[in-house]
Amino acid sequence: MAHKIEFITEAVEDFGRLDGSIRKKVAKKIDELAANPYLGKPLGNLNDINLTGFYKLYTDDKKIRIVYRLLLEDRVIVEIWGIGKREKSQIYQKVNRRVQNRKKKK
Repeated sequence: MAHKIEFITEAVEDFGRLDGSIRKKVAKKIDELAANPYLGKPLGNLNDINLTGFYKLYTDDKKIRIVYRLLLEDRVIVEIWGIGKREKSQIYQKVNRRVQNRKKKK
């Protein structure tokens, strides 16, 4: 059974900015994620970036990270929050800002 995949708006933009060959690799990983949403490794609180409840999944020889969380409703929904490079924790900082911005809007 394939699980539902949803992107937050900013993650759609992340995906669109990727180079074509990397986009294909990311799309393949997302397809794998739809089959098994527990493929990624859990994130936590590190260096004042609290992403507890989120997961990371590697692609492109661990150069690119897909950061997502699972929404458990009547079925599992994989909600993708960011796609990008790990360099200097950029992708984790980006997702953390997105989380904080969503909290402020509520």
